[in-house]
Amino acid sequence: MSGSEHPLGVVEAFTVTRDQCPSGAVQTVARQGLETIAREGAGALPLQAFHLLGAARGWQGPQATRVKEALERFLADQRRDGAGGRS
Repeated sequence: MSGSEHPLGVVEAFTVTRDQCPSGAVQTVARQGLETIAREGAGALPLQAFHLLGAARGWQGPQATRVKEALERFLADQRRDGAGGRS
C-alpha cells in the first residue's frame, strides 16, 4: 500500500469490490451485501463480510489485497470482541 492509500473500512471494501472487481459474480455479492446491510443494519455486516471474503478469494491485485485485508481485519475484530458468531 502506498503512503497515500488509507486502509479501507468494511463498507468501503464492499463499494470498491462492487465498482472495481472484474468478476461480475463477485460484484453481485458485493451489491447484494450492501443492499442487505442497508435493509438490516450493521448487524448484517459480519455475515455479509464473510460472504464477500469467500466470493473474492480468486480476485488478485492491489485493490483486491486492500479489500481482503479490510474484510479480514473487520472479521478478526468481530471475533475478538465476541460479536462475530455465525448461526
